[in-house]
Amino acid sequence: MRTDFDAELEDRLVRYAAIDTQSDEASPTSPSTAIQLDLARVLKAELEEIGAKDVTLTEYGAVLATIPATVDGAPVIGFCAHMDTAPAFNATGVKPVVHRHYNGGDITFADAPGLKLSPDNAPYLAEKVGEDIITASGTTLLGADDKAGIAIIMTMARKLLSDPDRKHGKVRIAFTPDEEIGRGVDARLPADLGADFAYTLDGSMPGELEYESFSADGALVTVKGVAAHPGWAKDKLVNALHLAAKIVQTLPHVTMTPETTEGRDGFIHLYAMSGTAAEAELSFILRDFELDGLAAKGALLQQVCDTVAATEPRAEISCAIRPQYRNMRYWLEKDMSPVDLAREAYREHGMDPDSTAIRGGTDGSRLTELGVPCPNIFCGMQEIHGPLEWVSVQDMALATKVCLSLAARAAQA
Repeated sequence: MRTDFDAELEDRLVRYAAIDTQSDEASPTSPSTAIQLDLARVLKAELEEIGAKDVTLTEYGAVLATIPATVDGAPVIGFCAHMDTAPAFNATGVKPVVHRHYNGGDITFADAPGLKLSPDNAPYLAEKVGEDIITASGTTLLGADDKAGIAIIMTMARKLLSDPDRKHGKVRIAFTPDEEIGRGVDARLPADLGADFAYTLDGSMPGELEYESFSADGALVTVKGVAAHPGWAKDKLVNALHLAAKIVQTLPHVTMTPETTEGRDGFIHLYAMSGTAAEAELSFILRDFELDGLAAKGALLQQVCDTVAATEPRAEISCAIRPQYRNMRYWLEKDMSPVDLAREAYREHGMDPDSTAIRGGTDGSRLTELGVPCPNIFCGMQEIHGPLEWVSVQDMALATKVCLSLAARAAQA
């Protein structure tokens, strides 16, 4: 059954998903890709058109806006979603497809005839019979992560601005770039947002309410060998690729990798490797729910690099570890008010809150660390970062209702 928000949410997601906004970890700029500004400018114009105030496109690529309060004295609540799509899979030329009144069978893809989405490989889909499902066409991801969140926030904003009788405090909106590469929260964003607390819409299943995330570091291992012509390389060549391979082989394989861990286990994940016989680079992410576990994983990676380096003194092997974000639980557990408020909103709409820990992170992890408490709520996205990504329009509508309830409840708190 279609709800009051379905048509608007469908239209917004289809339009936003068709805009390529993939981020690029190798880029030093902010945002990392200029194409993210294509969506930012669209959102800025639409916010101005529906009557939002203080609409700004910041120099670091975030779109900010205000929905003025209709009651005095309420805390300022923020809603955040990210504009970029993941570099993990093709995101160029996204062609969203709406499958109306899903019949419970296989969903096929026009541009990938051998691909199918069904309850066999996506069990939650079995619960969506009769609903409207949006996918891509088979050769790209969809980008519901996190354009579903953007569509929900925009729909909420339009509703609040068109209905002045609704009681709510000041609402701040933030659409950020580069979340997928861990750079979504510029150091200036917390002050620019100006919210007492906020919510990211970057979760999956209805009922998910997350206030605990991984703590995360990134690591770049650089291996410098000794170049030589292979025809005259005897006792001269030091092959950086061979040493890089030794590092990979020495690290744990049957434990401590993403494919061998679940629940509260952390991991060391090699996600990119490039180079030549002269020099190679290995990119890792390190994840753990506790800081001592995260530090231990960094120490293990450094130890492996040191061990391999000791086998070949002519090589140079460096391991640079940089912080990315920290478990937001460390701050939210000191004041669970934003979480409790969301629990009340979920129950208002018939959901039992599910607060399992995120095996990942959101912009909320970093915002919370920087002083803006920011748990994560659902936007309905499923099977993200690949060609089977999908979202139910009706799940998005439910999230929109939750956001409206949050705005109202914050004014009553």
